[in-house]
Amino acid sequence: MKKNKLGLLTAFLLAFGVIFMAADHIEAPAVQGTSADITDFYAFEGDSDKIVFVANTQGLLSPAASPDASFDENVLTEFNIDTDGDAVEDLIIHAIPRDGVMYFFGPTAATGNTGLSGTVAANSDVTIVDITPYGSTANIGTNGDISVFAGPRDDPFFMDFARYGEIIGGMATAFNDPGADTFAGTNVMSIVIEVPKSMIGGTGNINTWVETKTR
Repeated sequence: MKKNKLGLLTAFLLAFGVIFMAADHIEAPAVQGTSADITDFYAFEGDSDKIVFVANTQGLLSPAASPDASFDENVLTEFNIDTDGDAVEDLIIHAIPRDGVMYFFGPTAATGNTGLSGTVAANSDVTIVDITPYGSTANIGTNGDISVFAGPRDDPFFMDFARYGEIIGGMATAFNDPGADTFAGTNVMSIVIEVPKSMIGGTGNINTWVETKTR
């Protein structure tokens, strides 16, 4: 598989009670607007003993377009987790859609060449969930203490791009209060997995980033 793009260019340390996010709504032409386009990556503490990873793709979906939006079966989403602080993935989680179902493999030890597509062992634990249709109650899949979700959701990112352009262009010096949310009313395709800290190093102090890869 070929690396499409990094959703988080710098690995962040996830500490107790802190939310980290990376946003990248504007892409290079080869990626922008494709089914592999990552808009946001979030990692935060769920319950005190769990961590949630959220990868959002296919940004700026209008409500009219959302019912027809779907995950691309040729795109794999890979969550990378560094547990020892060397900025090299030690664990990976793969998410891949098939026939209306999202399959999650892992967390499992990363194998293969650093920075390239990791390989999940054939006997890896699998968590599955039916992909939630637009406007429907969320389907939550579970496997022991792991919980997963996949489907369209309201874009949580806030940015006043018009005002940002004015500031960059020297026509303004500060954002308005309140500003205008450029992403209001648009949706993304979300892939979510909640895992116990005991499965990813124990303490929850990790570096993490996400990638999408096409074949």
